[in-house]
This record gives sequence, C-alpha cells and structure tokens, in this order.
Amino acid sequence: MSDNRKDFDFARDWRTLKVFAPYLWPAGQSEMRVRVVIALLFLIAAKIANVYVPLIYKDLLDFLPETEGMETAALPLGIIFGYTMMRILSAAFGELRDAVFAKVAQRAIRTVAREVFSHLHALSLRFHLDRQMGGLSRAIERGVKGIEFLLSFMLFNILPTLLEIFLVCGILWSLYDVSYAAVTFVTIVIYITFTLLVTEWRMKFRRQLNDSDDEANTKAVDSLLNYETVKYFNNETHETARFDSAMSRYEAAAVVSQTSLSMLNIGQAAVISAGLAVNMVMASHDVRAGDMTVGDFVLVVLYLIQLYLPLGFLGWVYRQIKQSLVDMESMFTLLDVHREVDDRPTAQALDISGGTVKFDVVKFAYKPDRQILKGISFDIPAGKTVAVVGPSGAGKSTLTRLMFRFYDVTGGAITIDGTDLREITQSSLRAAIGIVPQDTVLFNDTIGYNIRYGRPTASDSEVREAADMAAIHDFISKTPEGYDTVVGERGLKLSGGEKQRVSIARMLLKKPKIMVFDEATSALDTQTEKDIQASLKEVSRHHTTLMIAHRLSTVVEADRIIVLKDGEVAEQGTHTGLIAQKGVYAQMWAQQQEAEQAREVLDHMEEEGV
Repeated sequence: MSDNRKDFDFARDWRTLKVFAPYLWPAGQSEMRVRVVIALLFLIAAKIANVYVPLIYKDLLDFLPETEGMETAALPLGIIFGYTMMRILSAAFGELRDAVFAKVAQRAIRTVAREVFSHLHALSLRFHLDRQMGGLSRAIERGVKGIEFLLSFMLFNILPTLLEIFLVCGILWSLYDVSYAAVTFVTIVIYITFTLLVTEWRMKFRRQLNDSDDEANTKAVDSLLNYETVKYFNNETHETARFDSAMSRYEAAAVVSQTSLSMLNIGQAAVISAGLAVNMVMASHDVRAGDMTVGDFVLVVLYLIQLYLPLGFLGWVYRQIKQSLVDMESMFTLLDVHREVDDRPTAQALDISGGTVKFDVVKFAYKPDRQILKGISFDIPAGKTVAVVGPSGAGKSTLTRLMFRFYDVTGGAITIDGTDLREITQSSLRAAIGIVPQDTVLFNDTIGYNIRYGRPTASDSEVREAADMAAIHDFISKTPEGYDTVVGERGLKLSGGEKQRVSIARMLLKKPKIMVFDEATSALDTQTEKDIQASLKEVSRHHTTLMIAHRLSTVVEADRIIVLKDGEVAEQGTHTGLIAQKGVYAQMWAQQQEAEQAREVLDHMEEEGV
C-alpha cells in the first residue's frame, strides 16, 4: 500500500514538473529562451571554477615546503592570485546566472499566477459557491511561493550540486585510487536514498499540516467577514472555539512533522560523518605511506567538505521542493477544473439590433432533485420594462443568473434578438447587460473606484453624473474625502442604502443596452426610493429592462408584470389587469398595502408621542 502511494507521488511530482516546464521555455519568447541558455552556461562555468579551487590550493600547499630562495617567490604569488581569481569567478558566475535568469523566473511566476487567476474567474458560480475563499486564496499563495522556491533551489542548487558531485568523483578517480571516488559516490547514494525515503514518509504529515492550516484560515476569514453576524448572535466564544479546534489539529500535525524532521536530520548527519571518516582514514594512511602529500590529503578533505556542505543543505532543499511540488499541484489542479459554462467554438459576439429578450420554456435546476424553473415562457420587448414578482423561492433571482450565464439552462432557451445566449460569447453578453443586484458587495477601495468599476475608462465628470442620477452625489460631497472615501471591507463603512445607491450609479455608468434591477431599491427609505425610481424610470426609457421585485409598489408602471410561483408563471399582465383578476398578484398587493398602512399608523403614533 505504501509503495503504491510512493509511486503515485513520484508520478504526480513528475506530472507537476511537466506542467510547469513550458513556462520556463515559453513559446514565441526568444529573449526568455536566450536567457535560459546563458544562465545554464554561467551555471556550468561557476561549478568548473568551484571544483578547480581545491586543486590550486593543493599546489600551493605542496609548493611552499620546497621554496628556498627569493627567486621563486613569484610562483606562490601566482598560485595565490589564481586561487583568488577562481573563487571570485565562482561567485561571479553564480551571481550572473541568477541575474540573467531572474526575468525568466519572475515571468514564469507572473504567467502562472495570471492564468490561475483568470481561470478562476472563468469558472461557474457553482464552483465559487462550493469553495471556501480562505482555503482557495491560501492554495494560490502557497503555489506561487512553491514556484519561487523550486526555481531558486532546484534549478540552481540541486542540479549544480549533482554536477559537482560527478566532477569531484571523476577528479578523485583520476588523481588517486578508485576507492576515494567509490566511497564518496556510495556515501552520496546512501544519503540521497535515505533522504528520499524518509522525506516521502514525512510528506503525509505535511499534507495534514496544510489541510489543518487551510481549515484554520478558512474559519478565521469566514468569521471575520461575518463580523456583524457574530456580534448579533453573541457568538464570539463559539467562533474562537471553532478556530482553536482547527488550530489544535494544526498543532498536533506540526509536532509530528517536527519530530520526524529531527529523525531525518540525525540520520543524514550519521551518513555524512561516516563517509567523511572513511575517506579521511584512507587519506591519512596514504600520507604516512608516502603515496600522498599533505596537499593531497587537504585536497581530499576539501573536496569532501565542499560536497557535504551542499549535501547537508540538499536534505532541507529536497524536503522544501517536495512541499513546493505539493503546493504547486494544488494550484495547478485549479487549472484542471472544468468550466461548466464555456464559450462554444462557434460563439459570436453579441450584436444587439433591438434588445428583445425571450425566455422560451426555460427549465433550470441547481441539483437534479431541486427543480427551480419548470418551463417558464415570457419575453421582454425591446425598449420595454417587464417586472417579475413572486414569493421568496419562486426563482426570480435565478432569472438574472441565467441571463448573465452564470449557469446554463437545463431546458429550453433564453434568446436576445432571436440568438440563443449559448451561441454568444460571455464577454459580449455581459458587456451588454447591466445589473443592480439585491446584495450589493463593494470593493475595499474608494467610492469613486467602486462607481467607476462600471466603466473603468469613464471620466470624473461621468462618474459624478452617474452618482447624481443615483441620488448619492450629495452624500459623497459632504464626506471629508469625497469620492476618495474608502468604503471598507465589502463596503461595511456605508449603510445598506448608500451601498445600493453606489451600485445603481455603477450600473448607470456602464450604460448597458439591457438593464436588470434585482430588488434595486430594497434598502432605501420611502422618499429616496421614490427619487431613485424616478431617475431609473428616465434612465431605463427605451432600454430593455427586467425588474425583479418583492415590493410591488416599485413595479406598478411596468409594461408587463410576470407573477412567478413555484417555478412557473402563475399570472401575467399589467398592474391594473392583475388587480382585476383577483388572483395571486392581487392577494400580494392587498397584503403589502395593509402592511404599509399599519406602518404609517405606527409612524404617526410615534410622531404624536403616543
């Protein structure tokens, strides 16, 4: 069982490297490829210079006892100069290698991060609703750091060290007895094998550590984002307990991981020390027998130390590389997630001639056992306003998600000017539709930025004009920072009504051909609602408009009202006609009117001090 898992891990690591390799040799980017070649040449030059240093040091030690007169003083100075230059060149070639390769590495990191980020935005709403953003962001963050580590250490530490090992073994074999090269090589093989086996065994603890870290981070982010809800229900202690429970699992995994790491370090030290001791005993014996000089002894020791120092580092690097590969795998796995909603190869950009939207026997289910829409049909003529009302859960907001193709219909079709949305590119479709959602979420930036998000190229005057039409310009002008006022995380520094007005301004600035209002004024007071309704009526004139509403007073002037109930069209007609039918709509209208009258009576009583 463990062997199979290990084989799987090697296959997985190799697959991850194969996915990443093209980013280091990017197609069509000759500059990056030239930089890779030059960096490799500098790498080889640095290792040759590094291996040559102990040879010069040996010559210096062997020469000094033989020096007798001043006439030979220039020779050791030349050796010393050569020794110094080799050390300088070794360091210089290494630094030049890093400098040349830096642009390749950073370009690869940037490209991968951009592709993952872009792919996440291309995935369906279902994916994002099923995933927790805390764990997702942490997976991307660790993946990017894993790439940085892999590039820094595997390419320019592991591979060069292996090259140096073979160069040193070859030199020891050619200069001395094969036994020196054999002992060095066998020690290295034992060391690498031991490191590999133990590290593979330890990786399961690292995965447990990552899982616990994701869980703790997700709980922390989720709790802090819902700060107000936590306060409303007085659940600070409950949230702390949940977070501490996740951290306790992280603590247990971290302790096991550190203990196993100590075992690995002890074993590595034993292997290295044993190999060093054997070679030193052999060299000491040959020096006493006269077969080697003191310079030869020092050369062997220097080569062993020169190799074993990076070998000691190799153990840590190998563990970090394995961790990086696991982290990279998690990030690259995101690229493999299927796009539930994707453009067809034959998809064309939307060219609106009139803007008629038609729902033709539309069926939709989030899950097979949860049918939301059961074959609804209605159209929104070009330039007209159609309102959709109904009780909660009737499927009203689902209509907007289907119009934006966050999901595809499971039956029937939605068309614009007779063209099925599935035959239209998503980018052109969404560019043509503007929405004021029921739940307004703002970026943690300025009010101006959030309004300009509707059309990033808009001028300041256009932003102010949109804000004025949304009845929020006066409020912004009274704030100390004006349009530079920061709204806070998810816009929490603004009231619900202020956020909704920013959302309306953002949509108006976009100037879409088709407008969707999903409970667009639900968070506004009565007077502000009337002011904005008047503005929206003017703005939506000659635009195809879909209004999703719970408050029926906001849709009385719609050209047609669709009443949804249990995923089906229960009634449709004008406000006057539906009232006359005395059906579902008339009943909803009566209930809301009674509630409004009762609220007015209470407000009057409060004013009178009753």
